[in-house]
Amino acid sequence: MPIYFGNDPDGAKYRKAYFDKYDADNPKSGVWSHGDFVTLDSVTGGLVMNGRSDGTLNPGGVRFGSAEIYNVMDSFPTIADSLCVGQKIKDDERVVLFLKMAEGKKLTEELIKEVKLSIRSRLSARHVPSVIMEIADIPYTINGKKVEVAIKKIVSGEKVGASGALRNPEALDLYRDIPQLKV
Repeated sequence: MPIYFGNDPDGAKYRKAYFDKYDADNPKSGVWSHGDFVTLDSVTGGLVMNGRSDGTLNPGGVRFGSAEIYNVMDSFPTIADSLCVGQKIKDDERVVLFLKMAEGKKLTEELIKEVKLSIRSRLSARHVPSVIMEIADIPYTINGKKVEVAIKKIVSGEKVGASGALRNPEALDLYRDIPQLKV
C-alpha cells in the first residue's frame, strides 16, 4: 500500500482511494479497504488472500474472476486487449466483454463465435459473456491496472467520480451511452 499519492497535497485522493468505502463521513475512522477479499483464519489469526473483490463477476449467482476470461483472451492474436465487467440488471448482472482488436483487425461474428466457444470449452457455459463487443481503448490506472470498477459503474448507469489516477482517462467516454448495453 502506498503511503501517499503524487499531486495530492492534502491527501484527499489517497483517503478516497483507501478509506472512504466504509465510512466516507468519518475519514478518521481508520477502516481501510483495498479491493481484495480476505479470510481471517480463526486458528492462526492470519489472513488468507482470496483475490480481488472488484474483479469478481456474479451472473446468476455464479462467482468468477475477470482474470479467468483474460487468460482465455490472451490466446487470441487478433485481440490486443480485453476488459470484462458485470453490468447490473435489476437484482442480477450480465457479463460484458469489451475487446480491443489488434492493429488492422475487426471483431467479426465468426470471431465472437470462436471467443464464446473457447470460453465455454476452457471454463464453462456460465462464463460465456452475454455481450461481446469491440471497443477502441481499455482504460488503465497509472499503475498499469485495468479499470474495471469505473467501467462497471458506467455501463450500469451509475456516476463515476474523478479520473485523475488513470493513464488514459479519455477512454472512459467510450463506454458511455452504448446502444447495445441499454436495458
